[in-house]
Order: sequence, then C-alpha cells, then structure tokens
Amino acid sequence: MANIRDLKKDINNVLGDIIEAVYIVEAANNKQDSKEGLKIIDEAIATFDNLIAKVNRRDVENRKAHLKGVRAELDKKATGLVEQLNKLG
Repeated sequence: MANIRDLKKDINNVLGDIIEAVYIVEAANNKQDSKEGLKIIDEAIATFDNLIAKVNRRDVENRKAHLKGVRAELDKKATGLVEQLNKLG
C-alpha cells in the first residue's frame, strides 16, 4: 500500500510546511505568537488529525475513491490555509 503511505507523507509534509511558514512570516514581521498565526496552526493540526483519521478508515465501500477524496480535501484545506497565511504577512 505505497499509495496510502505516500498520501500520509503528503498530508504531513504539506501541513507541516504551512505551520513552518507561519513561524517564518511571524519572525520576519516581529509578530511572534500572534492570534492569527496561532489560529492557522491550530487549524492545520486539526486538519492533519482529521485527514489521517480518514485515511486510516477501513470500513469504506470504495477505498480508492475514498483516498482520492481525502487527497482532494487536503488540496482544498491547504489552499485555504495558504490564503490565510498570505493575509498574515
């Protein structure tokens, strides 16, 4: 199941990069621990937990379609988080 492993890595990497970018933007603007930044980080962590739980579900009818949906949800959530991050900077 290399496909599932790759999806889990993608979820981890994408959301981890967004969290790291929040810290970089805050450091560049001398606004450490801003409320907006913490909100983005909390949302990224919640998204990670939610998506990993969906990947680990085994009681789905069509596993391949389910995983495609999880990937699409990752793309949608990541895009929204990046838009919030852009407003932060």
